[in-house]
Amino acid sequence: MIEGVLVKQLSQIADERGKIMHMLRADEPHFEKFGEIYFSTVYPGAVKGWHIHKEMTLNYAVVSGMIKLVLYDPRKDSKTKGEIQELFIGEDNYVLVKIPPGIWNGFKGVGAKPAIVANCATMPHHPDEIERLDPLKNDIPYDWGLKHG
Repeated sequence: MIEGVLVKQLSQIADERGKIMHMLRADEPHFEKFGEIYFSTVYPGAVKGWHIHKEMTLNYAVVSGMIKLVLYDPRKDSKTKGEIQELFIGEDNYVLVKIPPGIWNGFKGVGAKPAIVANCATMPHHPDEIERLDPLKNDIPYDWGLKHG
């Protein structure tokens, strides 16, 4: 587990009409502040990443489909500097993943259908606050290819 990253099991309440999927409440201890909520879709096999935020904390939950979320810690003062963390999240593992600033992150759609990723960020998006890398051409020691084994 990368230092500062939180993974929290989320509840779902289902009945014959459908279900409620909890994500984040203002009275929870891990809630920081509200900046914006947005949804991102990713098709099976597509990769969205890498990106890093200077100030923004991300709070991801996948409400439909599945993704492989990958985190890389480049922070000089971190106990987990240089570590990679892989998480498979979505319908089969409904969790909240809180990612602090300074962590490279990206995700890949896995499974047979597009995934919908919800992010409740601690600040509104601003292009000067984010840095991006090509998912395949960079210095992060990670291969997005399918792993058998």
